[in-house]
Amino acid sequence: MSTLSPSPPPPQNSASGSGPSPTPPKVVFPISPVPPNPLGGDRYIKTAAALIIGDEILNGKTHDRNSHTFAQYCFVHGVELKRIEVIADNEDEIIEASRRLVKAYDLVITSGGIGPTHDDITYQSLAKSFNQNLVHHEETIRRMSEMNKYRKWVGTQDAQQRAATRRMALFPEKAEVIFVGEDIWVPVVRLEGKLCIFPGIPALFQKMLHGLTPFLPLPPKSERPLRIQIFTERAESMIAPYLTSLQERLKPHGIQVGSYPVLYKGVFVSLIGRDLESKEDGGVWLAEVAKEVEQAVDGRVVSEEEVAAQKGEVVGNKNKIAGQMEDLPNEFAENDKAKF
Repeated sequence: MSTLSPSPPPPQNSASGSGPSPTPPKVVFPISPVPPNPLGGDRYIKTAAALIIGDEILNGKTHDRNSHTFAQYCFVHGVELKRIEVIADNEDEIIEASRRLVKAYDLVITSGGIGPTHDDITYQSLAKSFNQNLVHHEETIRRMSEMNKYRKWVGTQDAQQRAATRRMALFPEKAEVIFVGEDIWVPVVRLEGKLCIFPGIPALFQKMLHGLTPFLPLPPKSERPLRIQIFTERAESMIAPYLTSLQERLKPHGIQVGSYPVLYKGVFVSLIGRDLESKEDGGVWLAEVAKEVEQAVDGRVVSEEEVAAQKGEVVGNKNKIAGQMEDLPNEFAENDKAKF
């Protein structure tokens, strides 16, 4: 059962005899209990793929931000993101891609196509993909109704509009339905223990992905990578021979070396590896490599924020996957179709 905060006091009447509408009480839903490891035993997620669904992505109407968010999330948690695919709102394409990706990777996410209109076909396509019927999920309908009951448009819906709204709670019958936020009625729907269905709204996708973390068997911290970046004003061609030899030397230690030029500014050299507790068995500390690179390319270690600033990206605390996610207003439900 959801819990509601106390009702606000009645509004004070104005001189004309009418007052402002009362503020609706805040709705707080319980989060789902964490089930056993869907991969079984002590296994954890090592590989992942993202399936972005939507004609609006392919025709350029909408910019896909969710694959970037998911890539950041995977890196932070030590999961190797192996593939990102963008496909149309087409049943055959969704069926083919979902089956193939689920066979190949430990975690697959889909984004988009779960709204109330005719072209939102993700749930029905995935039900066919895994040979399941569609059923209405009553708890989702209850939460949706609880969230929306104070909205003016609810009382004006006709039968077809109510059916369209309920369509957003029509899930494959054997799916896990995971509620990941106290203020979100939309669940993450999981199939085959590894395919997680998300809405396409970027802010909602990000918040729900963060909320799903306790439900995912993610790698231990010892398996998570560390990234150090060094900025140099030298031309990439000037440092290329050194970086080539450095990569050959570090490859046996599992350290990746990359270079990323920024037009008219310089080059970022990226070092990615695991932070070793000791140097036993010939291990290499990433921090020591970074010092060597600083001297070799006449550069300096820079923060992720400085990298983003140099590249012209916007990075703030509320956009960091590792930090707390920005709270979404309940009003997101008023725009269910916005890339849902």
